[in-house]
Amino acid sequence: MEKLLSKGALRRHPAQEIDAWLCSAFNIAKQHNWPIAPIMLHADNSSLITHNDFWMRADPVHLRIEQNHIMLADSQAFKISPEEAQQITQSFNQDVGRHYDFSLLPLRNDHWYIRLPHSPQMQTYSLGQVTCRNINDFLPTGSESIFWHKIFNETQMLLHEHPINQQRESHGELPINSVWFWGGGIMPDSMHSQYSHIWSDDDFARALASASHTPYSKLPINANEWLSDNQLSGTPLVILDNLSVHAKYRNAYEWREILKRMQNDWFFPLYQALKAGRINRITLVAVNEHSLLEFEIMRSNVWKFWLMTRPLSSYIVKHDAN
Repeated sequence: MEKLLSKGALRRHPAQEIDAWLCSAFNIAKQHNWPIAPIMLHADNSSLITHNDFWMRADPVHLRIEQNHIMLADSQAFKISPEEAQQITQSFNQDVGRHYDFSLLPLRNDHWYIRLPHSPQMQTYSLGQVTCRNINDFLPTGSESIFWHKIFNETQMLLHEHPINQQRESHGELPINSVWFWGGGIMPDSMHSQYSHIWSDDDFARALASASHTPYSKLPINANEWLSDNQLSGTPLVILDNLSVHAKYRNAYEWREILKRMQNDWFFPLYQALKAGRINRITLVAVNEHSLLEFEIMRSNVWKFWLMTRPLSSYIVKHDAN
């Protein structure tokens, strides 16, 4: 990987979450927020999508108080069964939702939705942005945000002593003590990208592929399997996001072990394929909450011996120094 990066032309961009980067890549216009909810809903249950309906994600989360802040964990940190999802959302709809004329729809255990009669005047932060962060820095903003702060607080009060959570805690499981509202919008009229095929295990990438009629496949085991695919014409997109959850949860050991596997399974074969002329160009895009780095590696650059290999940490240090 370090060899690949050293041979590439580096471009730095403002920080973006992967979902925002994907929206931009598919030429989706930002509304008040990136319209992730209706695009995901199209994949989860397209029959619910109608013209001008506003949909928002409302996902189950765990909140933990730590000194003077509140930390959020998403469903990567806990498991929730279909029965638990149904009981929690039913309680919410009877106690909170009926006062505000909307209902939680648990279309998947950890993907819940709400439909609203109009687009609320507020900006939200994605679940990815706030995971393992202090939520006080990421609450909704805008003219209608106070209304949603109230719903957020009522939801926590409801779930604090919920029987499902009492049962979960007795079994040593994290309670589902809140819901995070995000990704609201209206289904875009159209979306398209330069990519001829998408390989990914990411749910949002799959939803984008479905909505834009872009061919989609699950992520292969390694680059050699991917390179043997007969659908590599055009501009393919491969999303390798196995590191992200371990980075968010500060799991350094697993992060390092997965990076080792990615080195053997992906970056070494890609480097060899570039040298052999099986591919002519690789664009690597690395995203996190601090920066977005784009490396474009041309086959001709592989032979430029004067481009010295640098350690991965040098890119981070240079960015932080700026």
